Amino acid sequence: MSSMSPADTSTGSEPRPPARRALSGLSINIRQSGIYIAFALIVVLFSVLTDGALLQPQNISNIIVQNSYILILAIGMILIIIAGHIDLSVGSVVAVTGAIAAVLMVAYGVPWPVALLVTLVAGGLIGAWQGFWIAYFGIPSFIVTLAGMLLFRALTLTVLGNQGIGPFPEAVRTMSNGFTGSYLGNVALGPLGGADLFSLLVCVLAIAGMAATQWRARAARAGYGQDVDPLPVFILKLAGAAALILAVVVQLARFKNLPWVLVLLAFLVLGYSVLANRSVFGRRIYSVGGNLQAAVLSGIKAKSVVFWIFVNMGVLAAMAGVIFAGRLNQAGPTAGGSFELDAIAAAFIGGAAVQGGVGKVVGAITGGLIMGVINNGMSLIGSPSERVMLVKGIVLLAAVAFDVWTKRRAGAATS
Repeated sequence: MSSMSPADTSTGSEPRPPARRALSGLSINIRQSGIYIAFALIVVLFSVLTDGALLQPQNISNIIVQNSYILILAIGMILIIIAGHIDLSVGSVVAVTGAIAAVLMVAYGVPWPVALLVTLVAGGLIGAWQGFWIAYFGIPSFIVTLAGMLLFRALTLTVLGNQGIGPFPEAVRTMSNGFTGSYLGNVALGPLGGADLFSLLVCVLAIAGMAATQWRARAARAGYGQDVDPLPVFILKLAGAAALILAVVVQLARFKNLPWVLVLLAFLVLGYSVLANRSVFGRRIYSVGGNLQAAVLSGIKAKSVVFWIFVNMGVLAAMAGVIFAGRLNQAGPTAGGSFELDAIAAAFIGGAAVQGGVGKVVGAITGGLIMGVINNGMSLIGSPSERVMLVKGIVLLAAVAFDVWTKRRAGAATS
C-alpha cells in the first residue's frame, strides 16, 4: 500500500487535507510541521535545564562537529528508507573506510586528496556489492546489510591488525575539526558585535536562496493544484527557519567561525534536497517506496534505483568514516559502533515512514539534531548514560507512533 496518501475525497462533505488542524482560521499540517515544533521545544527545554549553556557558541559548535558524521549518514539513510529498505551496515562501513584512509595516508604516505578519492570509491564499491544482492538477487536489505555489518567489521580488524592507526595529515584534521577563516574581519558594534562578517554575508545569501527555492516550490505545487500551506503559515515557517539559521551562524561566528563540516553539510543538504525533490531520480525513489508495483508498471527501473541508492549510501558512509577518523586523529577497530542505529533513528524521527515513500532530507537532519541535542543536553545536566538511552528510545518510539497515528487519521478521513 502506498504511503503517499491522496487528498481526501470523501463524499457528502468538502475534501479535508489529512492530519491538519485549524488554528485562528489557518490550516497547519501537523505531520509535516510536528518535527520542527518538537525540535524547538526540545531546544527550549534543555536551554532552561542547562541555564543557557546549551546555546553557548562553543557548545553549539560542539553539537555540530560531534554529530556531523551521523548527519551525513542520515542523508543517505533517508533515501534508502524512502525507497522501502534499510541499511544496518553503515557503522561497519564507516569503520572500514576510515581504516582504508588511515592505511593509505599514514602507512603508505599517499597524498591525502588521492587517498580520500580512493576511500570514496571503496565506499561506493561496498555499496554496489550490497546493492547488487538486494536489487538484482532479491535478498531483503535487512539480511544483506546485517551480513555486511559483520563482514565489514571483520575486514576493519584485518586492515588495522586490531590496532589504531594515526595520526592523520593536518588537512584531514582541519576538515574534521577545523573552522573557516576570518576573511573580512568582525562586526564591531550592535547585537552582531564580534561576529565574523564573511560568515554573516554567506548566511544572508543562503537564507535568500532558501526563501527563493521554497517560494518557487510552493508556486509550482499551487500551479498543479496540490495542497499548500496558507501564505501566512508559509511566511511564518520561512521566517522561523531563517531566524534559527541566523541565530546559529551568529553564535558560531562569535566563537571560532563556521566549522568546515558544517559547510560540507550545507552543500550536502542542498544537493540532496534538490535530488530528492526536483529530479527525476528523486521522484523515482519516492515512487519505488510508495508503491513498487505501480512504479514498475509505469516503466521505472526499480532495481536500478535501489542499486544506486546503496552505492550512494556507501560513498556517504566513506565520507563519514574519514571525518570521524580525522576528528579522533586515528582509525580504530571499534569506530562506527551503533552509528547505523543513530542514522536510522534520525530518519524516522525526522518524519520517514516505516512503509517507505515518505521523508525529507531536511527532516532527517532535524531528527539527527534532535538526537544530538538530547545527548548534549543530558550530558550537560549530568544524566547517566542509561538515562540518555532511555530518553532516546522513547523519542524514537513516539516519532514512529506519531507517524502511524497520522496515517490512521488520514485513512479514516478518506473512508
